[in-house]
Amino acid sequence: MSIAEPETRSAGSPLRDGSLAPGRSAPLKTQIVVVGGGAGGLELVRKLGARFGRARYDIILLERNPTHIWKPLLHEVAAGSLDANLDEVGYREHARRWRYRYFYGTFAGIDRARRKVLVAPLLDEDGSEVIGAHEIRYDYLVLALGSVSNDFATPGVREHCLFLDSRLQADRFRQKLLNQCLRVSRQLGAKPDADSFVRVAIVGGGATGVELAAELYNAAAALRHYGLEVFDETRLKVTLLEAGPRILPNLPEQLADAARKELEMLGVRVLAGVPVVEARADGMVAKSGEFIPADLRVWAAGVRGPDVLRGVGGLETTPSNQVIVRPTLQTTVDDRIYAIGDCCSCILEGETRPIPPRAQAAHQMADVAFDNLCRQMEGRPLKSFRYEDHGSLVSLSRFSTVGSLMGNLVGGRMAIEGRLARFVYMSLYRMHLLAIHGWIKGLAMIAVGHVNQIVRPRLKLH
Repeated sequence: MSIAEPETRSAGSPLRDGSLAPGRSAPLKTQIVVVGGGAGGLELVRKLGARFGRARYDIILLERNPTHIWKPLLHEVAAGSLDANLDEVGYREHARRWRYRYFYGTFAGIDRARRKVLVAPLLDEDGSEVIGAHEIRYDYLVLALGSVSNDFATPGVREHCLFLDSRLQADRFRQKLLNQCLRVSRQLGAKPDADSFVRVAIVGGGATGVELAAELYNAAAALRHYGLEVFDETRLKVTLLEAGPRILPNLPEQLADAARKELEMLGVRVLAGVPVVEARADGMVAKSGEFIPADLRVWAAGVRGPDVLRGVGGLETTPSNQVIVRPTLQTTVDDRIYAIGDCCSCILEGETRPIPPRAQAAHQMADVAFDNLCRQMEGRPLKSFRYEDHGSLVSLSRFSTVGSLMGNLVGGRMAIEGRLARFVYMSLYRMHLLAIHGWIKGLAMIAVGHVNQIVRPRLKLH
């Protein structure tokens, strides 16, 4: 079954006044399909919809989730510090506003010979089929599926660890965290001197792991105000494990050391140079043989492309399932297919490593992909992508923020901490809101966010 084509045909051909001559068929609309509604994909369809509308073009977003939330915020959703229901973006409303079409479905593959995107069957909660497998025609295709955590085939990880790759996974972690806090609180209520703790092991000393570790202490400190009077942050034991020699390898060493000291002051046990070789139902096993007991186990180490991208449509992919693209962001074997964001591997001229999987890279790629799509359809030469590294920032919840600014922002490289770093960190999310909503609604969303910080509860407990 092919979907999205009925809207692209008319009963007759258009005349000067816009009417149709009887007995003639209008040509198909130029159909641009974007797969994935993350930071890059959502920004791209907004730009395409605003530029082309729906008169002669059909801009389609295929996404398996009904709403969008900025991925760097998922650690706050997981800890309960952020109510995703207030910050998420509904794709249907966004599509109506920006004149593109949103299809709710899961990407299953590409038939390049027929220029079709394959969509998996849509199933209800009970497993019954809502919509069967179908196809979407494309003239141009952009893959923006993002990334998932890389378990490196470590035994037990998929069975016993939680991930933070999606809103659903973050909600699942939050519920398990609250249940464990409640269990310990009841034990302490019955026996005040009980030796009971909520033990959390986080594998991965990158931004996600570090930010989650700090956010957990912020959430635990607030629980006493929400019915768990005998529970506080002293009942939380968090262990952060990093296989590399230090945490936050993308930051200067002095800032990484500052972040480590801040975490240790909170009570986090930071273990660098400690690879994990096995995950169990009751904890993690380090390469040294040490066993780290844990009630909750989070895997936040490394990224890779989704499994569906492995050799998809005959495209060239890396061992980590990322689609290899040229500097124009076009795939190496098909000029009509682009890939942007974490799901692509792009090595620029003169470089030996691909562009890092960061939100700022996805944002910059969305701009270049939009420009190149316009150029390609107009027959003009395409431009090469140029990555500008504006630095890295890591938030340690309300306790601290550290990072570095680089490139054109300061004419070099500058380490920042404290209030300035926090201000810049919050500005990144505001820039994302402006990119996906435009200036008017974006500024309104920022204002509403400030109000929500005052009127809404400190924690989401349901």
